[in-house]
Amino acid sequence: MNQVSRPIAILIGLVFCLLLPLGAVARDLPDFTTLFEQQGPAVVNISTQQEHGSAPAMRFSVPDLPEDSPFHDFFRRFFGDEGEMPNEEIPSRSLGSGFIISHDGDVLTNAHVVEGASEIIVRTADRREFVATIVGSDKRSDIALLKIDGKDLPVTKLGSANDLKVGEWVLAIGSPFGFEHSMTAGIVSAKGRNLPSENYVPFIQTDVAINPGNSGGPLFNLDGEVVGVNSQIYSRTGGFMGLSFAIPIDVAMDVVHQLKTKGRVTRGWLGVLIQDVTRDLAETFGMPQPMGALVAQVLPDGPAAKAGLEAGDIILSFDGKKVATSSALPPLVGTSPVDQPAEVEILRDGKTMKIDVVIGELPDDDVLASSGGSPEPETTINRIGLVISDLTADQRAELGIVVGGVQVDSVANGTAEQAGIRDGDVILAVNHQPVENVTQFNNLLDELEPGRSVALLVQRGGGRLYYPVRIPDGKS
Repeated sequence: MNQVSRPIAILIGLVFCLLLPLGAVARDLPDFTTLFEQQGPAVVNISTQQEHGSAPAMRFSVPDLPEDSPFHDFFRRFFGDEGEMPNEEIPSRSLGSGFIISHDGDVLTNAHVVEGASEIIVRTADRREFVATIVGSDKRSDIALLKIDGKDLPVTKLGSANDLKVGEWVLAIGSPFGFEHSMTAGIVSAKGRNLPSENYVPFIQTDVAINPGNSGGPLFNLDGEVVGVNSQIYSRTGGFMGLSFAIPIDVAMDVVHQLKTKGRVTRGWLGVLIQDVTRDLAETFGMPQPMGALVAQVLPDGPAAKAGLEAGDIILSFDGKKVATSSALPPLVGTSPVDQPAEVEILRDGKTMKIDVVIGELPDDDVLASSGGSPEPETTINRIGLVISDLTADQRAELGIVVGGVQVDSVANGTAEQAGIRDGDVILAVNHQPVENVTQFNNLLDELEPGRSVALLVQRGGGRLYYPVRIPDGKS
């Protein structure tokens, strides 16, 4: 072999070696054709007609953009605060998807797909059309159960989302933009996601391409089992951007069962307002690492109040299930049987203890009272950069505060501002010690060592949260 041909032969050999593994990987990719052939016939297209416009085609998690962002007005104008596509003016346009779960015509879809509809048309894969009625709908979980008059209909195979693993292949079949029976594939990106508008649904996050019209359609695993109901996307453009959310089929079927047997959905209720435990808050509570759900407020006469839970308790587990973050608690409580006891493990004053709570039923309306007016402010800026004043008796009555508390009249440059304290906030406690008045509050601050973080219990509007504030060097 001459001097020229030898390097060429080596190069060809290297290329061959590189291409061989790629071919092996390609052969290992799953084949989705059988799944589509077996499960596709049970996926339906849903269109609605309304007297005044039609239902939104897809819910969106609208990003929290600053007010000076050029996209801020755009999103609020076209998608609203709830993140919904603008209503279509054309009646009977394909708005969503669904899937058949019984041979006699039970159809599962999203509640927002059929909300406000005067007529619902379900179209099957073989081009048959049925007029559907709504058996029941649950806005909190975004699940609706429809009924069509059919016999021996194809049905989907139902699985469970509990065994899903991050990285596992999943597939969606639906009608994006009205293109019926479109299949898209991706992987599970995360589990147990909580979105601002749905605290009681532990969403499955995927990177499956989901677009308006996919709402209510099934999410399959590779065994051809439905593991979720496609519901929402997170988007800056109104289209797919790699973040899709599906309701676990276990949650959906629990809702279906309640709608069929009781006509409505009940959820467990603990009666607390909670927040996440940040690294700084964990330090103030003497915890080696952040975990659990911090109780910011115990609602009067609620199950937690009757059981003895207190603001400042950190819920570590609920009914034997670990609570790693605050978002993990609402789904656990929501699926708990009403009027039955549940064991809650908490951290209080550095010690763990267990409390039995009889779970109540989640009320229809959890509207909390708004804050009252501001008294005449003082001008002294304290150690953390706040100007505060004592609350009047009328203010306490309006805010639901029995005794104590100080109001923030203005926030100067300082560690309180950095922590997120705002004008109008009411500070109720410092490191779990109740605040009685301005003098006592400032004395508590002056006694604290520089550089450490303290937990301020703050009431803002009708809610309460803990804020970790670092004590700066020097005194007021």
